Amino acid sequence: MSDFDKMDDISSVDDIIMHHEEQMDKTVANLQHEFMTVRTGRASAAMLERVMVDYYGTPTPITQLAGIKTPEAHLLVVEPWDKGVLKDVEKALLASDLGITPSNDGSIIRLPFPPPTEERRKELVKQCRQLAEEAKVAIRNVRRDANTKLERLIKAEDLSKDEEHRAEEHIQKLTDTHVAKIEENLKTKEAEVMEV
Repeated sequence: MSDFDKMDDISSVDDIIMHHEEQMDKTVANLQHEFMTVRTGRASAAMLERVMVDYYGTPTPITQLAGIKTPEAHLLVVEPWDKGVLKDVEKALLASDLGITPSNDGSIIRLPFPPPTEERRKELVKQCRQLAEEAKVAIRNVRRDANTKLERLIKAEDLSKDEEHRAEEHIQKLTDTHVAKIEENLKTKEAEVMEV
């Protein structure tokens, strides 16, 4: 059952607005997290969050098996706490979609991040725009759901048209604010990706 399905027990306009504002906030936060995993010319530990290592037969996030440091802007250093999994970590990094060849010195793994080519940066910008568009669609879906719940509540509670109009206006303002945040995040990320 989704959060939206649980809304049937919400009894006021304020509850509906508050709940849906939280949903919009989560959508923006999720987009920011997605942007952190998009590879730019700079090294970031967040890029490795999705890398899974076969740790004694169990797929385990690399972040649970190793310390990840960024000693330079274009270098990540992965230091497994259990040196016995060094080869498994290296294999997982090679199999990942990072496109980086790890350098293993027997105790740590270095991941050099060369600056992406102009063509690759354009692809990354396209990917960021797609993520932002998906987030905007999610925000609009939350708005639609909020308006549907408001209509149901207003029919059930027999509230005035003025109250309905004020609530819908408030939901629209929230939608506009969150879409603007998405645009702002996209602009920042595009500038970061295109930076040489």
